[in-house]
Amino acid sequence: MNCTRKNVQAASAVDLRRSSALCAHAGHCTDGLKEVFRMREEPWIAPDAAAVEKVVETIRKCPSGALSYAIDGVEAAAPKRPPAIVVTDDGPYAVTGGIELAGARFGDGASREHYTLCRCGASKNKPFCDGSHWEANFKDAG
Repeated sequence: MNCTRKNVQAASAVDLRRSSALCAHAGHCTDGLKEVFRMREEPWIAPDAAAVEKVVETIRKCPSGALSYAIDGVEAAAPKRPPAIVVTDDGPYAVTGGIELAGARFGDGASREHYTLCRCGASKNKPFCDGSHWEANFKDAG
C-alpha cells in the first residue's frame, strides 16, 4: 500500500509503503502510532494524522521490514547495523544487518536489511513470520 503525506512545515512528501507479505503483526505501528496505523479502519493507514518525524520513527521500529518510506521520491536508506539474529520472546527470529536469505521472495519495497523468520511453525508465509505465533499460543521452552 502506498500512501502520500505532505508535511507543510518541511514542504516535503512522504510515501509510506507496506509489504503485507512480510508483516509479522508485532504491533509496533498500531500500538506506537494509533492515529496513523488504525486497526479495523479503512483506510487503515492515515498518513496525515501525525508529523512526518513520528511516522518515520514508527516505521523504523518495524522488526519485519514490512514498512518502508521515501521522502520526495528518495527511498530511505537502510540502517547500518552489524549482522545479527535475535530470538525474540515467544516470537520469531529477528534478523538484522542485511543477512542474505537465499531462495526467499521478498515483496516490493520490503527490507532486505531486516526481517523476521518463523520459529513456531505456524506461519502461512514461511520462512517469514506472519504473526501466527499469537494464535498458536507459541511459548519459549523453559
